[in-house]
Amino acid sequence: MELEDAFVEFEPQIDRRPKVPEPPPVQLLAVADVALPGIAGLEKELDAFYVELLRLERDAATQEIVYRAENFRLRFDVHECPQPREDMRAIGIAIPSLAEMVGKLTDLEVEFIRQRGIAPAQNTLLLRDPAGNWIELSEMTRVS
Repeated sequence: MELEDAFVEFEPQIDRRPKVPEPPPVQLLAVADVALPGIAGLEKELDAFYVELLRLERDAATQEIVYRAENFRLRFDVHECPQPREDMRAIGIAIPSLAEMVGKLTDLEVEFIRQRGIAPAQNTLLLRDPAGNWIELSEMTRVS
């Protein structure tokens, strides 16, 4: 298949508008920003867990430990020693692929619990972050 030559000279225009960065490929399953307790000295481990493994973005605009998902922020209140927890509720994070995450967690030898729901789309992974907070990972469902 061949294309015919154009009758007019075409010169593409350069778009000088600022580019909008793509949001992180994960979502917090929350209705607002989330605050979690953290322990001093775990910044590198938290970055490896949330940025490298789960693909949230570190908020560079602040000195605090804050990670950005597509919809909300995850902020750590850093303490010198572990604080008593009032509840054991897990923070929900929706990720693009649960199967891919199982492979990564297995390779990194991170302990997790696979929870199977009644419906196929209800499968989740339950694990702890380096600060000891419970995280529940579920697969994003795309509406087409």
